Amino acid sequence: MEKQDYLKGKDLKEKSEEWKERCNTVIPSYRNIRLNIRESALLVIDMQRFFLDASSHAYVPSGVYIISNVNRLISHYTRNLLPVILTRHEVKRGDDPGAMGRWWKDVLMEEDIMSQIDPRIFMPENIPLMKKQRYDAFYRTDLENILRGMGVKQVCISGVMTHLCCESTARGAFIRDFDVFMIADATASITESFHVSSLMACSHGFATVLGVEDILNETL
Repeated sequence: MEKQDYLKGKDLKEKSEEWKERCNTVIPSYRNIRLNIRESALLVIDMQRFFLDASSHAYVPSGVYIISNVNRLISHYTRNLLPVILTRHEVKRGDDPGAMGRWWKDVLMEEDIMSQIDPRIFMPENIPLMKKQRYDAFYRTDLENILRGMGVKQVCISGVMTHLCCESTARGAFIRDFDVFMIADATASITESFHVSSLMACSHGFATVLGVEDILNETL
């Protein structure tokens, strides 16, 4: 499959409104779940060199366009003393990558420089970095316990890729009874169809789709 640079030359805020409108077509009329930012945490999924460095075979072309929005969200949450957790996908030497290793024939090892968080991502001191080995950031990690310990009831999801690790983590959060919010213009995939299809599936089944401005304008 050929990757698409589907955000090149586009107004990201305008695209976000377009995507949200498409998602609105699959939302049942009775649903009215609202973001309470004071009860939420921001999850930043896999914003690593592996996906954001153009020299990497796993490069997500449209991922670079969401860096600014991801940084705005991180800044907003940290400035208001709200929790932010970054994830970093990697496999420890000697660990079994399982089905993902068989599926992709490619394992990102923890010592690989490409596993590092991209240097363009804003990382204030003391932000937790959660290492994971599967799509779902809740799988075999302490993420749920950390969120519960912070009193978090809702999660806002940003990062890459929308239809893989972001959506899987959204599903993982939902089955653990968190209210889930996918951020349309702070997530990205390798094609626009993957991105939008994932957002629509989330809208129908387990997450509310918002834009960055919706979160920044939320009353604190």
